[in-house]
Formats: sequence, structure tokens, C-alpha cells
Amino acid sequence: MVPVVAGRGPSSGLVMRHPYRRYTPTVPRWEPDARRRLVTAALRLFSEQGYDKTTVAEIADGAGLTRSTFFRHFPDKREVLAAGQETLARLFTSGIAAAPEGAAPLDAVEHGLEAAAAAMTPFNRELAPRLQAVLATSAELRERDQLKHVGLAASMAEALRARGVPHAVAALAGDVGMLAFSEGFADWVRAENQDDLAELVRSAMSRLRRAAAELG
Repeated sequence: MVPVVAGRGPSSGLVMRHPYRRYTPTVPRWEPDARRRLVTAALRLFSEQGYDKTTVAEIADGAGLTRSTFFRHFPDKREVLAAGQETLARLFTSGIAAAPEGAAPLDAVEHGLEAAAAAMTPFNRELAPRLQAVLATSAELRERDQLKHVGLAASMAEALRARGVPHAVAALAGDVGMLAFSEGFADWVRAENQDDLAELVRSAMSRLRRAAAELG
């Protein structure tokens, strides 16, 4: 506990405070699950007043947190919309790496997609429509979202190359995997859907496999 009447300054020695001035100790705001709260607050504000008009300070305040807490989780407000990308990439790649030895490239990719699907929660499903509504308001944000998809596909391709898959085959398989996951996820977040995400992703992958076979 820090004394309210004195404290250590940047130089050595005791720094005395004015005897007649009243001080209130700074109490840090409650921070459990801060990242989730920041994402939720940001999407709400982006929807209500627009992405461009929303500030980092407003997002932090809406989440009941400080600006410094925001910057511990995100470098800027744009990155809020890419929250979870690194985690998703890690799930894809670890799932691919764990696929049985000798698995075909698309089988290994499907293994990665299932690993990612298993980690999705009702929170992800709840926020998806709000995220899509925000993306629809800005061409810049849609472009960044597409770049996120490209990066995730590239992470899968890299994991396949680590298994010895040729470069071009790995790149194509990564693209197919990302498309399958996107289609499955889009089906999953529909209000009327009752199916499991992993099953929807497998169904999307099966459709894409059949479509690829028709290319000749």
C-alpha cells in the first residue's frame, strides 16, 4: 500500500506533499477480461456513432477501463477489428501440424479448421453480426478484413510447407481452407442455424473439394 502523504520521486529522497492539499489515491480500474470488454465496447460505439468518429478514449471509457489498458491490448482502434487473428492463426497452424503423418494437404488443413472451430465460443457468434455491420460502413475496413483473411490463409500455407508440401500446393490449400472456414462461420452466425461450427466447416470443405475436382 502506498502512503498518501509521501512517495518516492524520480530522484532519491522523500518527496513531501503540500500539508493543506487533499490527495485521493489513484485506484486502477477493474480489468478482468479487458480485451473482450474493449472489443464489445468498440463495436457498440462503431455501430452507434461510426468508426471514424469513435476515439480510443471513448472505447476505453465504454469498457470501464483506461486508455493505457487499451494500448496494452491494441496499438490503435483499427486493430480492435482484427482481435483474435493471431489466436486463430495459431489454432490453424497447430492443428495442421498435429494432423496425422502422411495426411493429404487438404486433410491437414481440415484438421486445422476443426481445431479453430472447437475454440469458437458464443461470444464469437454474438459479435459477428455487429462486426459485419461495422465493416459494411467502410471500404477501408473491408479491405483490412480481406487482408486479415489473406494473412490467415498464408499462415496455413506456411504450416503445410513445414510438413513438406510444395509451395504452390500449400498456397492453394491455404486459400481453400480459409474459404471453407469463412463459409462455415457465415452459416454458423445466422440466427436460424442450429448446427455445430465444426460440422459446417467440414460441409464447406466438402463442397469446395467437389468444386475443385470439377476444374479438371
